Amino acid sequence: MDVQNRNKALIAPLRAALYDFSAKSVRAALGDLMLADTPVRLCHPFGTVEGPGAFFEAAYAPLADAMPDLERADFIVMAGADEDGSQWVGCGGHYVGTFEAPFLGIPPSGQPAAMRYHEFFRFEDERIVEVQAIWDLPELMMQAGAWPMAPSLGREWRVPAPASGDGIVAGPYDPASSHRARDIVVAMLEAMKRHPREPAQAMNMPRFWHPRMSWYGPAGIGTCRQIKGFRHVHQIPFLNGMPDRGQYVDEITYHFFADGPYVAVTGWPNMIQTINADGWLGIAPVDKRITMRSLDFWRIENGRIRENWVLVDLLDMYRQIGVDVFARLAEMTKTRAMTRVSLPEDPAG
Repeated sequence: MDVQNRNKALIAPLRAALYDFSAKSVRAALGDLMLADTPVRLCHPFGTVEGPGAFFEAAYAPLADAMPDLERADFIVMAGADEDGSQWVGCGGHYVGTFEAPFLGIPPSGQPAAMRYHEFFRFEDERIVEVQAIWDLPELMMQAGAWPMAPSLGREWRVPAPASGDGIVAGPYDPASSHRARDIVVAMLEAMKRHPREPAQAMNMPRFWHPRMSWYGPAGIGTCRQIKGFRHVHQIPFLNGMPDRGQYVDEITYHFFADGPYVAVTGWPNMIQTINADGWLGIAPVDKRITMRSLDFWRIENGRIRENWVLVDLLDMYRQIGVDVFARLAEMTKTRAMTRVSLPEDPAG
């Protein structure tokens, strides 16, 4: 078996344990895969922890308490080597459950909820030696009716799985198609970085993006379709608010890996820019240089990008500019009950 599919097989027991969640099985699966000092880089407000026990206690234990019927539904599982030869497995999907108890100060709804995640695992010698994970916490706030920041320009919904239905990438690993897919994404990003120093046409988006493209942004930005939708919902506001995007590439590191038609990129962080000019996401131009963490997936179809799943740690961005989203959340919800909410058991059932 090739190393990419061996690593996907190694992570399968953890995926199964998270699907039929129980604390015992998830703890055991994490312990089998991770080293005692594996760094786990989580989105704000979790921060970075070390080892499987700390990972479970910091993230999974409170989430499982909030959603007692918690399950994990993967829609992308892919693997590949980055430019340095490091082996990664990338997983994307939703944590799903009935939101019955408060989570990080987010009030429970008593209704089904879904929170998207992108999680990347770096393997060495059949063990996970690094984790990078972004959970779309703003999405959960929105479903609870408690998003305390500016409304999204794009569509907020439960982001779908790949339209092609092949996101759980099967083996054997195909180096040729994987390299072709990765090269398309790298070339697209290089073209994007030519703007605003060169005319907008330098991006040459129709060359890289399918006319029916879907861009699935994080909650707070939202989903858009077609190149014109992407430009109006995300690209134009992003560039107008942070026109120095792409000018600090020597200070950051990207890790690209691909598996058939799927490409992923990570970096912690992988963007540096300054919020000035027009501001961004309703934020005034604070003239503050920030770093951003983004874990992304692309799907290539007939030589162009058809779908792009993007998760950005927006809450960490707000933290850097001095906006405490959780404090605003607490003010917004202080008249709401922060107690367990659930349907009564039906004795006739």
